Amino acid sequence: MQTSSTLLVAASIVLATTSIQAQTRPAKAATKKEINTPRLPEYTISRAEVEAHTRFLASDELQGRRTGEPGNWTAARYIAEQFRQLGLKPAVTTGTQSDYFQRINFEKSKAATSATLVIGKDTLRLGKELVLMAGNPTDISGEVLYVGYGLTDGEDGYKGRDVKGRILVAQGGSPEAKSPGEIFRASAEKRKLATEKGAAALLELYSESVPWGLVNQYFTREQLTVAANSDTKAPVAHLWVNNTNNQYKQLKEANPTITLHTSGRQRIAIASANVAGIIEGTDPKLKDEYLVLSAHFDHVGVGKQGGSAYQPSDSIFNGARDNAIGVVALLESAKVLMQQRPKRSVLVLALTGEEVGTLGSRYYTEHPLVPLKQTVFDLNSDGAGYNDTTVVSVIGLERTGAKSEIETAAKAFGLGVFAEPAPEQGLFDRSDNVHFAAKGVPAPTFSAGFKAFDAAIGKYYHQAIDNPESLDFNYVQHFCQAYAYAARLIADRATRPQWSAGDKYEAAAKALYGY
Repeated sequence: MQTSSTLLVAASIVLATTSIQAQTRPAKAATKKEINTPRLPEYTISRAEVEAHTRFLASDELQGRRTGEPGNWTAARYIAEQFRQLGLKPAVTTGTQSDYFQRINFEKSKAATSATLVIGKDTLRLGKELVLMAGNPTDISGEVLYVGYGLTDGEDGYKGRDVKGRILVAQGGSPEAKSPGEIFRASAEKRKLATEKGAAALLELYSESVPWGLVNQYFTREQLTVAANSDTKAPVAHLWVNNTNNQYKQLKEANPTITLHTSGRQRIAIASANVAGIIEGTDPKLKDEYLVLSAHFDHVGVGKQGGSAYQPSDSIFNGARDNAIGVVALLESAKVLMQQRPKRSVLVLALTGEEVGTLGSRYYTEHPLVPLKQTVFDLNSDGAGYNDTTVVSVIGLERTGAKSEIETAAKAFGLGVFAEPAPEQGLFDRSDNVHFAAKGVPAPTFSAGFKAFDAAIGKYYHQAIDNPESLDFNYVQHFCQAYAYAARLIADRATRPQWSAGDKYEAAAKALYGY
């Protein structure tokens, strides 16, 4: 097998050759209309270059680009060197050094091997009624203490009580949590607070919208989290209890004595990075505002890591649709925006960690490389695949204030726009855009064309057969052109896009921008 450095050299030669060939082909005679009409740089995005980028990023050699693993770093390096070749300014400065990598320390938690919870005559077990979220090996008995949602010190939480050494019970989710991401984030906040207060264990009564079977399946695999500071305590033993039918209500009503045993979850330090470069705007005033172009470059890995069935002859989850083509749209946008720079500045942001909980985008929005107050929009690109090559699908089109620009860009390359596909899936809050939205930044997701999660999507979504060979590269070329032109139109707008009145993220925008 080729080494990562050999692959990068080979890929660079292929792309350089493609570029030379494109430049040395005999030019087509221009018509009178073409002579008089300025040609958009986005028309220079070639199928050959789109295909070359995609075939590298979704190649077997990158081993599914799982966050923190060698193939993920190879993809990050490839993207960074494309930025360097195109002339993007490195967005990360440490002392006197500039870099394209926003490095993130992660913690990998291996799957638990055992856990039991004894409540009176009932014994609950790992993989059935229990999932172990975090914590070291634990053996403890004692009376439980109910702390409401476990998110505050107020009357619906700790009520100012000293809980050091206690076994806590909390209601699952939060009053506001609806989507899976919101439920998981609320749970992480509960664990953090219980750990800070010195609790011995935290039992969360789960009765949320995501079926228990899916929860159980997901958390029996290894998990990644952003590593805490070195002086932070090890997380409290934290378990979810399947309380779908309120069958364990005695845990919050009667404060029973319980016995808990867990194997704990082994923790391993790993690292990955977001990749970020800046294109400086041309307008003396607007260049201090930023459009973010984002797409995640990680995928799910190899074999059992992928979470879906695979064949021994093909165990690599290449992630061509999810999300190599989104990254290629990012690279092609960077190229044409450098050729003819827009009025506003552009931060081109390739994100890691999306498939393990949108961790890279969450980290970025907590540690932004350009001020969020000066970030006017995030045009995110992500998707599960396509089943309609006549359209692009935009999640959040009607909410985020740039509908006209996106529709104009798609039309220029022969595509329509389908708004809010598969609404039952809650897709707006399931990709990297959600962390920008939560801060107040308008942030739709620009996806390959689909209208429903049907068999055509399921055939490739997180499947080992999602290879470059299965793509319609004529469509992918037009998708990249439409994305790049939309970015240009938004960056050149006279005014900032704004959330629709009454949107759930409008209040965050008002707090961020002060309007």
